[in-house]
Amino acid sequence: MLAGLPLAVRQYLIVTGNYWAFTLTDGALRMLVVLHFHLLGYSPLQIALLFVFYEVFGVITNLVGGWLGARIGLNRTMNIGLALQVGALLMLTVPAEYLTLVWVMLAQALSGIAKDLNKMSAKSSIKLLVPEQAQGRLYQWVALLTGSKNALKGIGFFLGALLLTLVGFSGALLAMAAMLALVWLFSIFTLKEELGRMKNKPKFTDVFSKSRAINFLSAARLFLFASRDVWFVVALPVFLKETLGWDFWLVGGFMAVWILGYGVVQSLAPRFTGKASGQIPGRGTVVSWGLLLALLPALIALGFMTDLDPAQVLVTGLLIFGAVFAVNSSLHSYLIVSYARGDGVSLDVGFYYMANAMGRLSGTLLSGWVYQVYGLEACLWISALLVLLAALVSLALPPGRPQTASTNS
Repeated sequence: MLAGLPLAVRQYLIVTGNYWAFTLTDGALRMLVVLHFHLLGYSPLQIALLFVFYEVFGVITNLVGGWLGARIGLNRTMNIGLALQVGALLMLTVPAEYLTLVWVMLAQALSGIAKDLNKMSAKSSIKLLVPEQAQGRLYQWVALLTGSKNALKGIGFFLGALLLTLVGFSGALLAMAAMLALVWLFSIFTLKEELGRMKNKPKFTDVFSKSRAINFLSAARLFLFASRDVWFVVALPVFLKETLGWDFWLVGGFMAVWILGYGVVQSLAPRFTGKASGQIPGRGTVVSWGLLLALLPALIALGFMTDLDPAQVLVTGLLIFGAVFAVNSSLHSYLIVSYARGDGVSLDVGFYYMANAMGRLSGTLLSGWVYQVYGLEACLWISALLVLLAALVSLALPPGRPQTASTNS
């Protein structure tokens, strides 16, 4: 079926297919762990702590993974990610008495390494498959890959709950491991061998970006994702369950639908940001969408101070926040691929996603602490401040049409 397509399109479809398959298991695994350990009596905060290693190792993996991809090729780092995820799934199939907190955190750490190797490889590969002058196509391909990934992660939440109901915890993990192992074998034989491998072996110190544009974009990304996770990861589900009285399935289902819708908007982001009229987004677009996003958590927090139903305020605000956040995220994802060097793309993308993982980790830790001490409204005000910082940092990006970043830019 792929034989008649141009090589670049075939490679893009294989990379995207790998990313989709991985993302389904990633979303399903998260829901399986949440549901299973909730049934075992873990509190929401304890469950959130199970994912701390997942985020910590994401920071390390993105930094090292970009260097590794430049040395051995993105096809190999993608395949290593797929294999590690199979291992993480199998780790959790041990008998229940061995499913200790430490063991589960280690499995999540392995899954976090696998996820960020896979994501870094997929995002970097697109840079090499699109001609430098085809920025409009690059934006569309990045938006499609990023948006479809998040949509599939939402579907993965449903898949995890369904498999848990039908075949149980271990059965679900074995089924996903078998499916992903087949994808891994297919990828080994079909993905281009030298994709992203640098002609000159990079030193490890090269993992730190020397590009001004990429450094500032990475800082903006850190603040952006911390602004989401400071209230989304722990504070939101706990508030929905404990304060609004939602049952666990309603909380999980709502968050799955939110992520699914978030992914759909990401895929359509080029239509909202000027691509339809032939405009390629740059610094001004990122700043304006960031300032719009900064208003939303502040408005939700102010809504809690009125006589309005808090559930309606939160749900409506969250849906609007998700749509605007999706556009912001898609713009950032396009710009990093556009700014990145052609030779050594994985170094630039890996550094950027290291900042992304730092934002998620910071937001996750803040979410638990700030909510426990000060409540959801405080989380929302901090979210607004973090988005504002992301927009202000974006003012330092190069003006005009994005160009591949040089070491002196």
